[in-house]
Amino acid sequence: MLPEGTRLTGSSSFADYLATTAPELMPGAASRAGGAHGDLAPHATTIVSATFDGGVIMAGDRRATMGNVIAQRDIEKVFPADEYSCIGIAGSAGLAIEMVRLFQVELEHYEKIEGTVLSADGKANRLAALIRGNLGLAMQGLAVVPLFASFDLETQQGRIFSYDVTGGRYEEHSGFHTVGSGSVFARGSLKKLYSRGLTEGDCVTAAIQALYDAADDDSATGGPDLTRRIFPVVSVVTADGYRRLADDEVGAIADDVIGSRLQRPDGPSAPLN
Repeated sequence: MLPEGTRLTGSSSFADYLATTAPELMPGAASRAGGAHGDLAPHATTIVSATFDGGVIMAGDRRATMGNVIAQRDIEKVFPADEYSCIGIAGSAGLAIEMVRLFQVELEHYEKIEGTVLSADGKANRLAALIRGNLGLAMQGLAVVPLFASFDLETQQGRIFSYDVTGGRYEEHSGFHTVGSGSVFARGSLKKLYSRGLTEGDCVTAAIQALYDAADDDSATGGPDLTRRIFPVVSVVTADGYRRLADDEVGAIADDVIGSRLQRPDGPSAPLN
């Protein structure tokens, strides 16, 4: 039996329910003062995502920065949203992680209230609403710009959705996308390496190559840390659900990438066709 007032908002949205009954618990509610605060909080970058035949992968580097200082070397930026989707965060790390947790509860709450799982489009729209609710803080420099990927159970294929700070939602049909400060370099790398026929393993390798290229040109993006054995977080979503690749598996791929870079520091070349 649901507690009294659970349907107070007239919808199955947990975010709406929380905003009505306990607005102080919403992400960013404790930071409504004016002024620019962008350099006072750790920022997370860079996230890449790509589809393959049968699913979608998402990978994120492990560095968080605060101004010109490395705030954390092993932050996690890719999380499961539910059984068939994942979310990667870029922007103000603390607010982004709060938003991810609220989004996870939002999807679970909907499933319990309605007795069914949201569609891929429905999940993407719910996330857009949460981002739109953070617009005031985004204007103060505390922006959250996630990347969302889902395996669509209806079409049996991976889908990628990007966002802007106003909550604008855009489906990426190129098969890959990147966000974060190193995104321009990672996207350029994926333009060379990505093709529709990649296997899951090749897609993961291309993502790690793209993160390496981003770290090579963007100081806010962390490359593979061989001394501490800190490697990107890589997640895969297929018809079998969400899974995160083991650190040893990602480390082995990263070692191969670095080994090949010893011979060609700028990375693999793409065929001219």
